[in-house]
Amino acid sequence: MSAERARGGSAAGTGLTGRMPPSSQDEVTMDARLDARPAELLPRLPSPIEELADGRLAERGIRLLLKRDDLIHPAIPGNKWRKLRGNLDEARRLGHDTLLTFGGAYSNHIRAVAAAGGLFGFRTVGVIRGEEHLPLNPTLRFAADAGMRLTYLDRTSYRAKTSAAVVERLGAEFGEFHLLPEGGSNPLGVRGCAGLPAEIDRPFDVICCSCGTGGTLAGIAAGLGPGQRALGVPVLRGAGFLAAEVDALQRAAFGVNSGNWTMAFDFHFGGYARSTPELVRFIADFRDRHGLALEPVYEAKLLYALVALAAADAFPPGTTVVAVLNALADDPGPAAQRRVAPGPGATTPGRGLTRWSR
Repeated sequence: MSAERARGGSAAGTGLTGRMPPSSQDEVTMDARLDARPAELLPRLPSPIEELADGRLAERGIRLLLKRDDLIHPAIPGNKWRKLRGNLDEARRLGHDTLLTFGGAYSNHIRAVAAAGGLFGFRTVGVIRGEEHLPLNPTLRFAADAGMRLTYLDRTSYRAKTSAAVVERLGAEFGEFHLLPEGGSNPLGVRGCAGLPAEIDRPFDVICCSCGTGGTLAGIAAGLGPGQRALGVPVLRGAGFLAAEVDALQRAAFGVNSGNWTMAFDFHFGGYARSTPELVRFIADFRDRHGLALEPVYEAKLLYALVALAAADAFPPGTTVVAVLNALADDPGPAAQRRVAPGPGATTPGRGLTRWSR
């Protein structure tokens, strides 16, 4: 089987080019192609916007809004819905009934693809970086329970996961499949994220998101208006390569680098899915203040970064910042669904980072 046949057509070859995010009519059409489903399974779009009243930000003159993409869908929240919607549509158009994708052992993307397969009638295969460890962690347990077949690649092979040799081997084992890239970050996924800024009905200056593969940042930045900027917070150690990835994704999806985004690389806390006592304390304190249990791999690092940046005067007074919240912690309890509430002020030591102009 050729690599191209296994993929069912590469993402870059779908002919989706241009410089503008999809229109609302495009969104209706794409949703319509996903078979009609019960109302409770449909996405909640646009996702809610909530103001976070936090003394640490208020004392610096910073207004923070949460874009609650974690509430888009109970099983496929946040950027995962935005990235997968067009890709599922493309898989169906090409007549594929199996989705194969890649991710780490704690990948939200793996979990979301498994859920999407069950909801929309696709078989799913998850190719996991590293060796199998039993019992499965909650992410992989969820995926397996949703019907996803799990297979593993050692880290050396994983770095070549999209090579012809690896794709051929996977095709021999699992048959024909539609290949979804790690994190769902391809032109279709990027275009799915580009419509997010248009959902925000309040003026803002900066929009921030956590970054794993760069696709969400690439799409959001492309959808911004004049004078607005995007900030990505990579959760990987040594993530300097992501700048080139975001550039490539924007050029593949829209034909141009939007030039209105940057990244803060100092908030990975040791690397992907790693933590420190400082981050653990921040998560606990955030829940005490606001009743939200932050997901620790991505969103806790994002919110920590914003508090630290504010303390370092990286944002001028009067700046309105939007933080895109894609997920909460597993089983956070009823408090996670509460509206955010004011919290007492506190000071978090800042880091010497570039000041953002309004």
